[in-house]
Amino acid sequence: MSILVYTESENGTFKKSAFEVASYAKAVADQMGTTVTAVAVNVSDVSQLGTYGVDKVLNVSNDNLKTFNAKAYASVLEQAAKQEAAKVVVLGQTADSKYLAPVLAVKLDAGYASNVVAVPTSTSPFTVKRTAFTNKAFNFTSIDTDVKIIGVSNNAFGLVENTANASSEDFSPSVEASGVTVDSVDKVTDKVTIADADIVVSAGRGLKGPENWGMVEELADVLGAATACSKPVSDLGWRPHSEHVGQTGKPVASNLYIAIGISGAIQHLAGINASKVKVVINTDPEAPFFKAADYGVVGDAFEVVPQLIEKLKAFKAANA
Repeated sequence: MSILVYTESENGTFKKSAFEVASYAKAVADQMGTTVTAVAVNVSDVSQLGTYGVDKVLNVSNDNLKTFNAKAYASVLEQAAKQEAAKVVVLGQTADSKYLAPVLAVKLDAGYASNVVAVPTSTSPFTVKRTAFTNKAFNFTSIDTDVKIIGVSNNAFGLVENTANASSEDFSPSVEASGVTVDSVDKVTDKVTIADADIVVSAGRGLKGPENWGMVEELADVLGAATACSKPVSDLGWRPHSEHVGQTGKPVASNLYIAIGISGAIQHLAGINASKVKVVINTDPEAPFFKAADYGVVGDAFEVVPQLIEKLKAFKAANA
């Protein structure tokens, strides 16, 4: 028996989430006295997984899996789980994995716990801690099915190095046919993605127009951060919808979230509440966002942000 983990990748390279779920799987394996087996799809170099505690990698190379398809990927993981006699399967909470997990749960007749933020408090019964009510509370869920699927919240467990001698073997499962055909995929390149970012710099209507976004992008560049925006901004066409974060956009679980000129509507707060440190810059001291912030600056963004950029550049130069 082994803990099975699905390690997501893109263009032949592992995503950050792959190393986090591997770290989590290793911690669960230590609790249960077993090993970690990872499934990697079309990845050129799988050796990195050994750094995070993976003992064996099932390396799948199949052109039919170049584009993500939940049905096909669930079929691959089902076959891997049965081959390895896995009783626990660990996934992330990315958009793909959220789509994949329920399909896999049906195939394996497994219980599925999403939004898990810590290793099991007990393995008999198997009990995990999860976020609830858009990260405003926690609950403890027991899974009593023979096979258990865990969805680990982004940035909840972190990357934990635990070097193992990961072996790699080719795995050639049958790929289930799907009625879905992908004609093309358009993605922004040369930018830090919101899903993988440790820092997110976000702005709202307080910037008054798309022509003022240069300072937001400059601040993000200095910090090595991803840029994001509030829903009204994307609705107005100031920024692409791919940058919209919030309950109706992309969820954010970064280490640092900087909100510039965003009032803090409840839908926005629900989508970014999992971020560890929140910094708010707003001219309105009564803005709702200040109640959720760890640090707040009451001031004009057009004065505060350029000064912040200047200080950060000076700090980086002094410590180069």
